[in-house]
Amino acid sequence: MSTSTITRKGQVTIPKDIRDSLGLAEGQRVFFVQRGEEIVLKALRGNILELRGSVPPSARPENFNEVREQTKKDVAARTARNG
Repeated sequence: MSTSTITRKGQVTIPKDIRDSLGLAEGQRVFFVQRGEEIVLKALRGNILELRGSVPPSARPENFNEVREQTKKDVAARTARNG
C-alpha cells in the first residue's frame, strides 16, 4: 500500500511503484472512475474500451431506435443550417 498527500491545489503524486506497475510516464493522461466510495485511476491509452465504466448508465433503459432516429434528425437539422 502506498500513500500520498493532497496539495492545496488538489494535486496528488502517484507513488513510483504504482506508476511503474501501470506503465505510466510523464505527460501521459489518466482518467478517474468513481465506484461508490472508491476511485479507480486508469491510464488513457487511446482505446475507447479503456473508457468503459467512466459514464454512469442511464436511469432508464434506452430505446436505441429512438436514439438513432433523433440523431438522424439532429444531423439533418445541423446540415440544413450550415448549408
